Amino acid sequence: MNIAVLASGRGTNFEAIAKAVKRGFIRARLKLLITDKENAGVRERAKKFAVKDIFIDPKNFKSRQDFDREVVKILKKEKINLVVLAGFMRIITPYFVRAFKNRILNIHPAILPSFGGVNAIERAYNYGVKVTGVTVHLVDEGIDTGPIILQEALKIREEESLQSLEERIHKLEHRLYPLAVKLFLEGRLKIKGRKVEIKA
Repeated sequence: MNIAVLASGRGTNFEAIAKAVKRGFIRARLKLLITDKENAGVRERAKKFAVKDIFIDPKNFKSRQDFDREVVKILKKEKINLVVLAGFMRIITPYFVRAFKNRILNIHPAILPSFGGVNAIERAYNYGVKVTGVTVHLVDEGIDTGPIILQEALKIREEESLQSLEERIHKLEHRLYPLAVKLFLEGRLKIKGRKVEIKA
C-alpha cells in the first residue's frame, strides 16, 4: 500500500507517520509528499526520510479545481492508496474528494464538530472550554465534517498557557494519526453513513 501526505507547514505529523512506517507500526510505503508551499519545513523532513517531495505552485493554476486535478493526476500516477492531509492549508474540491472517496484522512486539533476550521486550538482556548482534544476523520465535501475515525479528549489545565496546550495537542496528534492510518491500511474501518466502526 502506498501513502501520500499533503502538507503546507512544518510537518510534525508527517514525521510522526514517517517514523511509524520506519519502525513497522504502519506496514506501508510512505511514497510521496506534496506541498503547496515552496519553503515549507516539511520538505526538509521528507529529505531526512528519503520520501519523494513534489512542490505544486498554486499560482500556476486558474482555479482550485485545476490545482486539484494536477494533484489527483500525480497521486494516480504514483498508485497512491491513501491520502493523508497533515496541515495542508487548502480546502480540497469535491473533484478531489470523489477521486479518492473514503481514502483521504485529516486530523483536526479539536473535538469536532466544535471549533472546525483554522486556529482551532487558540479559539477553543480563548473560548474558555474545559476540554478540547484531537479528531481524525475521513474527508468529505465539507470543512472538517467527514465521518470521525478517532477522537481523544484533553483537559485544559488551570492557568495553562496557549503554548503549553498547543504542545500537548500536537503530542496527542502524533500518537493518534499513525494509529488511524494503521487502522485504515489494515482494513479495520467500516463506514456506515456518518459512523465509522473499528473492527478488532
